[in-house]
Amino acid sequence: MTTSSPNCSSSSQSNVLGLPIDQNQNGKAWRVFLAASFLVSVPVFFQAPIVRLFPVVSLVLSLFWVGLGWFLYRRPQTSLWGDLILGFSWSWLAGSIYWGWLRAEPLIHMPIEAIGLPFALWGVWRGWGKVGNFFYLGSLLGTAITDLYFYIADVIPYWRKLMTVDVDPALAAPILKSALAQVQTPWGISWAVVLVNILLAVSMWSLKKTELHWWAFAGAVLSTILVDSLFLLAAYVA
Repeated sequence: MTTSSPNCSSSSQSNVLGLPIDQNQNGKAWRVFLAASFLVSVPVFFQAPIVRLFPVVSLVLSLFWVGLGWFLYRRPQTSLWGDLILGFSWSWLAGSIYWGWLRAEPLIHMPIEAIGLPFALWGVWRGWGKVGNFFYLGSLLGTAITDLYFYIADVIPYWRKLMTVDVDPALAAPILKSALAQVQTPWGISWAVVLVNILLAVSMWSLKKTELHWWAFAGAVLSTILVDSLFLLAAYVA
């Protein structure tokens, strides 16, 4: 009579593609991952229309996120989620400043997005707010990779044109079509594959960690691919 190895059974039940599905702390890591992925998507669906029409309102809302994050962070039951929201507030603040007033100049996009970088690195060094800080760093990395692709594929001129036209879709559609044609060249496709694989590799490496802050980092990085895919889809249907 043969019996299956307990170690083998446990491994098959707890891992899929090398990733732990019953992660530490009763699946809390997966909840952090999903929350981080959602927060990266929030600016696309929620902040974008606000910052376009009411940039000052979007900027003031940064204070709301900081206040909410700090309130939750100080409570033991919700400290984790407050930590994550505090990291998100840096992304919201940077998005409010850049997309509200400076969106026509892509050269200063990353410097504005990195407005919270010194504070995040200081927090990581001191071991404070790791979940939120790693979320912000993951979001910043994903944004940097996306911007790098825009420069490599030479779609920056279309960025400038798109940011200076009215919100009328009829005016934006030809620009989006031209940008799409630019990225569909062998050069554009090849670099897209390379950079997407870098994002995937970084995300998968982070998901093999057990610390919650790495899962927040992975959620922010991996969801960059989803957000970029939505922009690509918008260009197709324009």
